[in-house]
Amino acid sequence: MRAIDLVTEFPTVTVDTPVIDAARLLADQDLPGLIVVDERGRPLSILPGTQVLRLAVPTYCMDDPALARVVDEAHADLFLRSLAHRTVREALPDKPRELPVSGPDATVLELAALMARTHSPLVAVVEGGSVRGAVTLQALVDRLVRG
Repeated sequence: MRAIDLVTEFPTVTVDTPVIDAARLLADQDLPGLIVVDERGRPLSILPGTQVLRLAVPTYCMDDPALARVVDEAHADLFLRSLAHRTVREALPDKPRELPVSGPDATVLELAALMARTHSPLVAVVEGGSVRGAVTLQALVDRLVRG
């Protein structure tokens, strides 16, 4: 089994995509993350959904979870609205990391190792410089467990 056998079409965003649009895409399609591409459609990064969420959660709540408990739902909605003027660029890591990208001939074990090493919920499958789609953690685990 190769990456091309597990790949599915997958949405992409750019660094200038509003974070709120990225969050809607994640929610509407129940995605674990998004592929961030440059102006030529080449992968720049994988944006896990948790990184989008990180922008909506105040730092003080991440630092002290007890503070998150005292914020009621009405005020929690205000945090989500704060995403309106932010872009995907702000959700990306400061330091470049290994990019979870493979070719279509990567094996299941190569994909699993890449996901584990990069802490990514998906791997972008690239052929000829273009994104063919992605292999998600869910698809990979299903394949490994079900054989």
